[in-house]
Amino acid sequence: MRRAAHHSEQIPNQRPSSNDWKVIANLLPYLWEFKGRVILAMSCLIAAKVANLAVPILLKELIDAMSLPQGAQVLLVVPVALIIAYGLLRLSASLFTELRELLFSRVTESAVRTVALKVFQHLHALSLRFHLSRQTGGMTRDIERGTRGIQSLISYSLYSILPTLVELGLVLGYFIWAYNYLFAVITFVALVFYVIFTIQVTEWRTQYRRKMNELDSRAHQRAVDSLINFETVKYFSNESYEASRYDDNLHRYREAAIKSQRSLALLNGGQQTIIAIGLILILWQATQGVVDGVMTIGDLVLVNVLMIQLYIPLNFLGVIYREIKQALTDMDRMFSLLQTDQEIADSPTATDLIVHQKNLGPQVVFDNVSFSYEPNRDILKDLSFVIEPGQTTAVVGHSGAGKSTLARLLFRFYDVTGGAVFLDGQNIKDVKQLSLRQAIGIVPQDTVLFNDTVAYNIAYGRPGASQADIESAAKSAQIHDFIISLPDGYQTMVGERGLKLSGGEKQRVAIARTLLKNPSLLIFDEATSALDSETERAIQKELMELAQNRTTLIIAHRLSTIIHAQQILVMDAGRVIERGTHESLLSLQGRYAEMWRVQQSQIELIS
Repeated sequence: MRRAAHHSEQIPNQRPSSNDWKVIANLLPYLWEFKGRVILAMSCLIAAKVANLAVPILLKELIDAMSLPQGAQVLLVVPVALIIAYGLLRLSASLFTELRELLFSRVTESAVRTVALKVFQHLHALSLRFHLSRQTGGMTRDIERGTRGIQSLISYSLYSILPTLVELGLVLGYFIWAYNYLFAVITFVALVFYVIFTIQVTEWRTQYRRKMNELDSRAHQRAVDSLINFETVKYFSNESYEASRYDDNLHRYREAAIKSQRSLALLNGGQQTIIAIGLILILWQATQGVVDGVMTIGDLVLVNVLMIQLYIPLNFLGVIYREIKQALTDMDRMFSLLQTDQEIADSPTATDLIVHQKNLGPQVVFDNVSFSYEPNRDILKDLSFVIEPGQTTAVVGHSGAGKSTLARLLFRFYDVTGGAVFLDGQNIKDVKQLSLRQAIGIVPQDTVLFNDTVAYNIAYGRPGASQADIESAAKSAQIHDFIISLPDGYQTMVGERGLKLSGGEKQRVAIARTLLKNPSLLIFDEATSALDSETERAIQKELMELAQNRTTLIIAHRLSTIIHAQQILVMDAGRVIERGTHESLLSLQGRYAEMWRVQQSQIELIS
């Protein structure tokens, strides 16, 4: 979509055609897993084309047999046998074709499933940095087109290109064996011109197709982004602005589509001209052979039928070549996702995280940790602190101090740029990410739910959990009574990103989900910020009881929620400037005491 302030956006240049072979090489291993079926399918393809070639040859014999002079002693069994054989050959050609498609259907669908699953898993393995820099709508579109491209490539190559090449070889061989070599020369030369013209024009046309793809992806990205954030659109009354941006992209797409259609007309016209010239020359040669007495009427019919059989699929070569090129382009985009560097990957020697005291949780150590999202902007600077097993540590500070970054580093969404993070003496870089994240539970400040039922979203903390466990977690999160008051109870749909629920309801679902997970290390990132005071106090009691047997990290803004913590860290500009208990920090009369006075005065004003 064109932006008023960004007219310099460029469509990426077309990749070199040599990259097409790389895409095919990436696909072949997925097909070769079924090599038995592939070989059988190829055998059926060749058998079908041999039968297809024999059909007009038998037709020639039948015509010649019926063209004998009147009164000739011809046994009726001869044309009858030819007719039966003609019918059987046509039937066998169709049967071999259907058998080929039946054999290869499992290969195609299995390849599509395997590649799509592999890309999906790889995307989940990529770092948070990658996903924050990509638009999900365009990425899912790339995967959709890529998997469809696999089906198109296999379909067009196996069911159109390869059969045509096999038939061409058989026809040329038969012409050389049975007739004047000029028949083969004319056919071959016409085909060469046809293929060269088709490839050259199609390569030229690809720029328009690629531009259409880019504009289609952009339109989809903008539409998805706008619809997901429809509340923001309505807040600022920007419906017409969003429609204008979307329509602008559709306008550019229309212009590219019109240019593509014009170039297609040129391609089709040139192809038909080459085919017409080839047919005229070869039929003239055959007619001359009949006049000279070296060919029969059956031969003339045979040549005509063979040329029609050969050129009918060639009529679609331009479309097929274009679609194959498009399929390869779409697959290239999908495979490029698969080849994206994982950034945060398990080391070859990584082992599962071992929590030594499961009844208390792991010890957490930040040892001189430095971190920055961008090279020129430090977030954490030589940060060091320890959370003992079973201890609750709270982190407070102004926005931008680096509090939420601690949770992201513990989950290893990013790797530290300096120092190290340890859980029970194990560097988190040396343990498997799956085991690390299974041991940690988080209730984030911004809770996003799946567009599914309340029960599904709570059970996401432990897939397969029983209804009793789900309800128990909901009760602990003080949301069970609300859920059963709904018409559909636990089967209530929460809507896109949970928008049918209020902020407090979403946060309580997130708390229930984490309680159900039952992790060894708990992280609460402003976990009760969207709750009213009464509900907050009730949940705080539950969270305190839950934290008794776990290592807990609380990232908080309201200091009243963390006065029970055994250790409170005050952060500023990526460093810990104060640490201690609530009472000891108040006695210091430093930053924490100042924050406490400010918040207490605000409470008094409200009350």
